[in-house]
Amino acid sequence: MNEDVPFSVIFTAKNKDSINIDPEFDADFDYEYVDAHVNKELVFNYKPDQTLIEADLLFNLPATEQFSKSNESPTSGFLTWLFTALNNTQGAAMGQRRLIWYGASAGNRPSYNKSVARIAGWNFDRIIPCHGDVIEENGKGVFQKIMQWNIEAAQE
Repeated sequence: MNEDVPFSVIFTAKNKDSINIDPEFDADFDYEYVDAHVNKELVFNYKPDQTLIEADLLFNLPATEQFSKSNESPTSGFLTWLFTALNNTQGAAMGQRRLIWYGASAGNRPSYNKSVARIAGWNFDRIIPCHGDVIEENGKGVFQKIMQWNIEAAQE
């Protein structure tokens, strides 16, 4: 690790509501540091393309795109099947909703809810997750469905 790499912006729970990266960047991106997420999630919305970019905030399994050039199945194996069953966006997505509500957001739910509600207010249609396929259309609807409990709790 190179300790000499300069950082002009460091997100923390205390400063996340007052950060401005720079005018050019801020014109093209919304960003939210989800400090209450177990993995300290940093989410970006590229405004010109209405594209949400996130790592672990939500998953869209199975990861068929990621496995498309391999000889492996994105659904083979019991643990993969189980993880996919719990972390997909199909139907009501209750498995993922529950994992987020009872797991990912449990440590500091008020802060998590505030971050999710802020993200839900952004204008996006596509979601690029780190885990699973890109959601090309209706990404905001998928996001609102999966984060429904957190969004509702933020409004209380």
